[in-house]
Amino acid sequence: MKKIACLLAVLTVLALAGVVHAGERAGAFSISPYVGGYIYDEHDQNGQAALTRNKPVYGLRFGYDFTDSLEAELVANLARAEFKVSERRFNAWSYRADILYNFMPHSVVVPYLAVGGGGLSIEYPGKSATDGTVDFGGGAKFFLTDDIALRADGRHIIDISYKTLHNWEYSAGISFLFGGRQAAAEAVTPPPAAPAPEAAPTPAEAPMAPVPAAEPTPGHYKYCVTLHVEFDIDRALVRPEYRDEIAKVGDFMKKYPSTTAVIEGHTDNVGGYDHNMDLSQRRAQAVVDYLVDNFGIDRSRLTARGYGFTRPVADNATDEGKQKNRRIEAAIDCAFDVQKLEPPEKLCMTLVMDFDTGKAEVKPEYRGEIAKVADYLKQYPTTTAVIEGHTDNVGDPDANMKLSQERAENVVNYLVDNFGIDRSRLSAKGYGDTRRIAYNNTPEGRATNRRINAVIDCVIKK
Repeated sequence: MKKIACLLAVLTVLALAGVVHAGERAGAFSISPYVGGYIYDEHDQNGQAALTRNKPVYGLRFGYDFTDSLEAELVANLARAEFKVSERRFNAWSYRADILYNFMPHSVVVPYLAVGGGGLSIEYPGKSATDGTVDFGGGAKFFLTDDIALRADGRHIIDISYKTLHNWEYSAGISFLFGGRQAAAEAVTPPPAAPAPEAAPTPAEAPMAPVPAAEPTPGHYKYCVTLHVEFDIDRALVRPEYRDEIAKVGDFMKKYPSTTAVIEGHTDNVGGYDHNMDLSQRRAQAVVDYLVDNFGIDRSRLTARGYGFTRPVADNATDEGKQKNRRIEAAIDCAFDVQKLEPPEKLCMTLVMDFDTGKAEVKPEYRGEIAKVADYLKQYPTTTAVIEGHTDNVGDPDANMKLSQERAENVVNYLVDNFGIDRSRLSAKGYGDTRRIAYNNTPEGRATNRRINAVIDCVIKK
């Protein structure tokens, strides 16, 4: 019994080591042959042991798991018996039905408790006797695979005859499991899943139009100036009298050598599209050349871009409107503190902000970012600002338009409530996903398109 107890203790410790195999499973049948020893509690009239106490036993168990933990077994075994005095040997047959409760049924080692009852038939010389028995005990199963387990078991068997005898049985064996929930699942190989229909290819995005020169990049500001430069009809030569006008750009870029600029050429709608596109490009290039030749600006810092009559700022139906549309604009990229910036005609900045998905609330950690707009508006009280909200193209376009408007309005409210900017100087405009500045087919592109821009118009008294 000490050996069996030690074995059970070792197996129980191993059970705590981890789960490798399936252990018990509902619906499984098991066959468990075993061998062991049988200790008889038979005494003679003088109280002396009548039978040799420790004899070998050979048995077979048939089990069925009702659940992973609850199991029933039918047990039959044969134990040799021997009179201690005469050494005459005979057979003892045992049969019983047991109920087992398996602890930790899905572990490598499954300890269990057992209780049951049956009978014990002893073939004494010249006669046979059958007694009723009640048994209880326990053991452990050590699963080598999902279907094979080593097993150790110990039972106290109460022999109920003309007197109550307390026999003991200890055994070791092997269990073979068949069927059950897991085996059935493994045996039935599901048919190959039909290939999922290929998702419709994402429609290719339309080619990107050139990003507007006034579109700021995070951490930079766009200092936008309209140059009132007149050209001879159908000519692209810069007249000397407009040196001071172009100096607005040249002097600024000399003062701040880290800046770059895009020079934009625009025309009215008189003439054909191709002609005006070419003319506007040549005039923008002429201003670039003038800045290089007369102000010493490095050409790598300048870009010329012609838009023809595609971006009017006034109605071409009047002479005054046409004159406003014939213009040169300079969008200067600035990477320095906005408070050091003298007012241009327009200042554009992107606020580096993040909103929760589908939400429009301004997070307190972006106070410093919004303060850039507030500080400039406070320094130049004649200025006004449009707060623009932009989204990527994920989701419904109408919902994106509404969300971008709400976010822009909340930034306006933040400027009013936290910095005291007069509401009359501010307006909000949501554009949804209509003004992308990057492709939406990558996470980086979508993040670039989700932005808040502040466009500040500077009305400076001459």
